[in-house]
Amino acid sequence: MRWLVGWSSIAASFGTAGRVSGQGGTRTGAPGYGSSGYGAPGPAAYGDPAHGHPYADPPRGGIADAAYADDPAAQDAERTVHPVGAQLLWGDPDPLWAVGDWRPDEIRTVTADPADPFTRLAVLGCCGATDAELRRALYAARGGALRHLTQWSGSYTAVVQAGRRITVLGDLAGARPVFYTPWAGGTAYATAALPLADLIEAQLDIGHLAALLACPDSPEALGDGTPYAGVRRIPPGHTLILREGSREITGYEPVASLAVAAPEADPERAVEGVREALVDAVRARLTAPRHAPDTLAPDPGPVPGMGPADRRAARGAPAPGVGADLSGGSASATLALLAAGLPGAPGSLPGAGSRLLAVTFNDLATPQGREAELERAHALAADPRLHHVVVAAAAEALPYAELDGPLTDEPGPSLVSAARERRRLAAGSADHFTGHGARQVLDAHPARMADLLMDRRRRHLLRPVAALARTAPEGPLLVPFSVYSAARRLARTPYRAGIEAAAARLREGGVDTGVPGPVDASLAALTWARPGPAARWLTGEALAEVSIRLGTAAGRPPLSLRPGEARARAVLARHAADHRVFEQAVEVRSQRLHAPFLDNQVVRAARALPESLRVQPGARAAILRSVLASAGVRELPPGWGATDRTPDESATRLGLRAALPGLLALFTAPLLADAGLIDTRLVRQALTDAADGRAVPLDGLAELVSMELWLRRLLARRGTCWTGTTTPRRRAVPRPDTPLGRLPALPRLTPPNPTHH
Repeated sequence: MRWLVGWSSIAASFGTAGRVSGQGGTRTGAPGYGSSGYGAPGPAAYGDPAHGHPYADPPRGGIADAAYADDPAAQDAERTVHPVGAQLLWGDPDPLWAVGDWRPDEIRTVTADPADPFTRLAVLGCCGATDAELRRALYAARGGALRHLTQWSGSYTAVVQAGRRITVLGDLAGARPVFYTPWAGGTAYATAALPLADLIEAQLDIGHLAALLACPDSPEALGDGTPYAGVRRIPPGHTLILREGSREITGYEPVASLAVAAPEADPERAVEGVREALVDAVRARLTAPRHAPDTLAPDPGPVPGMGPADRRAARGAPAPGVGADLSGGSASATLALLAAGLPGAPGSLPGAGSRLLAVTFNDLATPQGREAELERAHALAADPRLHHVVVAAAAEALPYAELDGPLTDEPGPSLVSAARERRRLAAGSADHFTGHGARQVLDAHPARMADLLMDRRRRHLLRPVAALARTAPEGPLLVPFSVYSAARRLARTPYRAGIEAAAARLREGGVDTGVPGPVDASLAALTWARPGPAARWLTGEALAEVSIRLGTAAGRPPLSLRPGEARARAVLARHAADHRVFEQAVEVRSQRLHAPFLDNQVVRAARALPESLRVQPGARAAILRSVLASAGVRELPPGWGATDRTPDESATRLGLRAALPGLLALFTAPLLADAGLIDTRLVRQALTDAADGRAVPLDGLAELVSMELWLRRLLARRGTCWTGTTTPRRRAVPRPDTPLGRLPALPRLTPPNPTHH
């Protein structure tokens, strides 16, 4: 896992912070900062009332716990807290580190003027800006302009230092989040939550875990929290600004007027903007330096039925160069064909051919249901610019087949299928494109129909409502009336009333117990907030806790008063967070996964698409077809872009059936039950029903199993992300033999509901 971490501490101005190794230079005019560096008390240190400092007692903990003569640790005052395995990007007074296996081209730092070393910019990740553009952006950011730092192609995190002001920018989708926590009289920030939890020795936030299960795509329930108490997350599209220990969170996107509706954008120009953003995003990856695996395991030699590429994939090492998924869907095919068709040398390293490696996964355990997708993938792979590799696997690659894996920063439903995906990605390239996020970025959330009614554009609802009516197994004549009534009701429901209604629904235990079809799912999505698929197995206390969170959030102003726009952004943020967990769970050494649809410029261009275009059936396929046509790809196989509204669940059920004994053992004494979140008996019964083929929401079970696995991995963890302290550091969570903290006792507002107790 790669992350960056730094802090801005007011203690640094008073000479109480430990000195960063090798960074003991001086800064003129900084009180308490002398030739001895941080670690020796300055003339205006904490605990010196003679100099008028308001704190009579020195602060304890963190970097300020060993800088006093009467402290037994004063002899080790030269030490500092620093992350394990980190490389220092810049030092005192506000240090910044990069931790993990960052490539050299993924870390870029720029200084405005050699005479002013405290005005600098760090960009980590894949960024398409040149050094000259970075330097010009730094000059503008020094004056307070920030939005232009998010307009380059690629996926990256930018950190700007201007004197003692630190600015950290998050992305629009939330795939590159920023976390922060109060520490040492100031604020520590990072792009991962677990290191900050280690830093402050945080406990688990059980209320946040309950909200993550009950309402995963409702930012009102999740708020700015994380699974760790005291560690916060800045919302997508916002920046964290630190000044002398104080902090400010502000958005960098322009806010639309609520008094006058914005004119509808021209559809052709909007699609052209998506094409340009997507092409630039792919080009940014292709023009970056090519990489090969650092170390390769020795080849055991010829194996019957296996070529060199198959033997390399079996050893778990990606191929050098650039590759892409080719599942037969429109998103992955668009990226593969764009990357293979752009001018230059796409694909492998020079001297090994210029074809792009395209990977298709063939599930031999469930051959029925995906024949059409596989046929489209084979037809697309006939392009001479693609080198097609098919990864075939049977029962050993089913979901739930292998539940051992690395500890991720946060829980996510992808943990149950990480081994399956890792097997596919190991056959890919060192830089691998995925189509994740295309559906959330380009498709229209059903709640956008309410936005069209608010703008008096009823005629644009005819085609999407008719498409939904065709999917209804019975009673299609009632579907248009039901959908229109639900959209009209949502358009007339204020934000506060909608959130309070969702809170009341949770308090009363009004959680659906069936598996909705396409029409029922669309009707359920026409609301400001709704329970998630795992909410039906939560206890009444957990649902009441989440309802209190929703009720509190109802009194705060929303980011958008348009329900469709608000729900679409919330779903995108949830998917981006899950994609980040997916990246960490399936990580293959020396491989980078690229999701261009989650880039800032692609998200920004997609938001400019008019809603009347988004809600039409097949809009995503039409947009991507236009993107490919402008790139010279006009012949696509029949059925390309078809959307399957009934996902194939046979592989998941087979995996559940095969892993049922292990899953039942996992939920014999689950940690989720110790925390007061679930009823063990109901969950075990649901696992048995799902394995027997009964109608059970499988995505809800995946969330429960993933969170239980994540909790067990977290509690079994040893060590910490930090070193250099004078006292032994504790881990961020209690030891496995220590009971988890339960939810606080809540007054029962309604009679017990036997479904959830």
